[in-house]
Amino acid sequence: QVQLVESGGGLVQAGGSLRLSCTAPDRTFNTNAMGWFRQAPGKEREFVAFVDWTGNRTYYAPAVKGRFTISRDNARNTAYLQLNSLKPDDTAVYYCASRSSPNGRISAHEYDYWGQGTQVTVAS
Repeated sequence: QVQLVESGGGLVQAGGSLRLSCTAPDRTFNTNAMGWFRQAPGKEREFVAFVDWTGNRTYYAPAVKGRFTISRDNARNTAYLQLNSLKPDDTAVYYCASRSSPNGRISAHEYDYWGQGTQVTVAS
């Protein structure tokens, strides 16, 4: 079973920052689009951002645009999500996902591989 490994979550005060990382098991994922999703307690999983396989095209949910930045380093088989100006509403488990296509999508159903999730808690 392919497994993406996330790290970097934690507890932060409102206005603070975190950087999440997502490492793929091998270089075959370097031609896949990568996405980040999140799920808060009692809510459905929602799209956060995606990056295409080159790292040149990104797309963000309106709620995070201008505060979060997605990127990737294919030499390290790793995607990142920089979270700035965090708000209590950003509290959720954050999941990275990989899609067997060069181009990203906003629907979770279009992603084939998932990580286990990392908790982000923003205190007010």
